Amino acid sequence: MPHDLTLISTIAVSFALAFVFGYIANILRLPPLVGYLVAGIAVGPFTPGFVADTAIAGQLAEIGVMLLMFGVGLHFSIADLLAVRRIAIPGAVAQILLATAMGLGMMMLWGWTLGAGLVLGLSLSVASTVVLLKALEERSAVSTPNGRIAIGWLIVEDLAMVLALVLLPAFAEVLGGHAAGDAHGGHGAGNQNLFMVLGLTLVKVSAFVAISLILGPRVMPWVLRQVARTGSRELFTLSVLAIAIGIAYGASTFFGVSFALGAFFAGMVLNESDLSHKAATNSLPLQDAFAVLFFVSVGMLFDPTIIMREPVMVAAVVLLVIVGKSLAAFAIVMILGYPLSTALTVSAALAQVGEFSFILAGLGLAHGLMPKDGMDLILAGALLSITLNPLTFSITDRVTKWIRANPRLKAKFEDGRQTHFLALQGELEAARVKAAAKAAAHKTFSPEELAERFPLFTGLNPEQREVLVLHFVLKTYQPGERIIRAGDEADAVYFISEGEVEVSVNGRKISRLHAGDYFGEMALITGQPRSADVTALDYSKFATLSQRDFRRFLQRFPDIRKQMAAIAAERGEMNRQLLEDEPEETTPKSA
Repeated sequence: MPHDLTLISTIAVSFALAFVFGYIANILRLPPLVGYLVAGIAVGPFTPGFVADTAIAGQLAEIGVMLLMFGVGLHFSIADLLAVRRIAIPGAVAQILLATAMGLGMMMLWGWTLGAGLVLGLSLSVASTVVLLKALEERSAVSTPNGRIAIGWLIVEDLAMVLALVLLPAFAEVLGGHAAGDAHGGHGAGNQNLFMVLGLTLVKVSAFVAISLILGPRVMPWVLRQVARTGSRELFTLSVLAIAIGIAYGASTFFGVSFALGAFFAGMVLNESDLSHKAATNSLPLQDAFAVLFFVSVGMLFDPTIIMREPVMVAAVVLLVIVGKSLAAFAIVMILGYPLSTALTVSAALAQVGEFSFILAGLGLAHGLMPKDGMDLILAGALLSITLNPLTFSITDRVTKWIRANPRLKAKFEDGRQTHFLALQGELEAARVKAAAKAAAHKTFSPEELAERFPLFTGLNPEQREVLVLHFVLKTYQPGERIIRAGDEADAVYFISEGEVEVSVNGRKISRLHAGDYFGEMALITGQPRSADVTALDYSKFATLSQRDFRRFLQRFPDIRKQMAAIAAERGEMNRQLLEDEPEETTPKSA
């Protein structure tokens, strides 16, 4: 029976060539993204040899877009953005407007339509966050003030492009295009009142955003936690993918929102969950794999002959990206009163184009706003600018060192422009402290810390401890606060992370327990009410397992159940003897 191997061959060859060219790019100290685009060119219809199925590659690319945007939303930090808002928001908006105007003017001089020039200008106005992070990581500059300003700037650009993805379809016919999938131009939205079309679009988007932000944080984290309780890594990973792709598809089907926007909000919703780090870790391999297919599929659209057919236009696009955008950003940062080193870092960060450029250009093609040559120009600009970006950063690094080595220039362009920069540093530090406190408030243990602090769990392998950590809920108590009351129904077992507690029965002190000890398991094992009072002696933190999770845990690990049952019986006998004999305070592990 014959089999259609088109899908398999497309994926296999794309992955193989992406690996080869990506590895070569890495050896040449270029971002692997360049290699992925070259791999797409190699399997595209404009080069000899094997030609991948463009329709299948396009659908795989859509999944790549969803997972890529899901990852952006999952790591999106409003706190970091707010810390650099005074420079990132006005700077990014002004730079997008200037770069779009330059691209629009250049294309209209060459006879392109308003819609084509607008799409190309917008596509060239934004830079790749992936490429920027790679460049900053190589310089150990991600957490520096200038690095965080550049990242915040690009986050604002990403948000602006999300808005553009929403509005572009609504304005497509007005700008000379057509509805998606209507190659002959539409007669629906184009003949309606523009404000009605725009209003309907905004209502749909607003409804989707409202549902996402109101219901999402209440429903999605709860779903993840319930799946995590099963202890199945496969189910947890599947749930993350179902949420990412399911919300993206539902947003497109029911609200007319792009896949990209739906996936972005899915990530934002899960970002507030205690399990967001786990979700990011489990989804990262598939996100990376499909992102590679996305870049390969973009490369397949590139016709290399554009470099020979339109060398002047290609050169103009590259100059706009590397020189025009950079100069615009440099001027904006300097006008806002920040040091020269900040202006140079932001300028180098923007001297390339990336993911959103391809997504927006693809949308422009789908709506007939931009000719095929427009996509080729954007891809040529992307390949050349990303390839040259390490050189751009190297030049700016040298200029910065030269400025700082010259006392007169340093005093004028660095030391004399520190007012806004110092204020921004204070806000960044405050945001870092707040984020650290929030992380500490939600953190229980890593699997390694769990085994180190609690000998009871040393027999579990790392994966089993990782599953157990997902079930913990962190609780804190103040000195003198009653944690457990005798006679209460058992609801959880408590593992002491920090602090000290006192155990008493009928007002008589029985024992003190410290970090690494646990209590509350006796009532859960026997099913009887609490037999002792437990009070915090100082500020204490506990990792707790609910009754249901504790019982499931013991069912999963019968050896630990036997161990805890034996310890619980020993404690109960010791407590009874202590109460009968009324001895001086000792330290049995009771509760």
